[in-house]
Amino acid sequence: MSTTVTDDQIRALAATAKPYSLAILQREPERASDGADAIELEHQRRMVSLRAEGVIAILCPVASDTVAGIAIMTVPVEEAAAIMAEDPCVRAGMMRCEVHPCHGFPGDTLPS
Repeated sequence: MSTTVTDDQIRALAATAKPYSLAILQREPERASDGADAIELEHQRRMVSLRAEGVIAILCPVASDTVAGIAIMTVPVEEAAAIMAEDPCVRAGMMRCEVHPCHGFPGDTLPS
């Protein structure tokens, strides 16, 4: 680590923090059930739609046997939990979702 960060820089950045919700989707054994592919496609369509609407700021599918993906959501935790409870894969028992409050800094993005 070669960049020096001062206490003042840390305080200035912390002052810009905004609340978000972190949704963590975890895979369940039911993901291999009949019709799972169609349900998974509807899940993907819904997540991309929520991203397009600005409800999801960052969407990251995860290549793992246990974690399906994460989403940084722009809505309060209670609203995020209600949205994710209606997810097709969650409703089908193929995934479960945990939602946690988090903070982010305006302007942060993933590199292109």
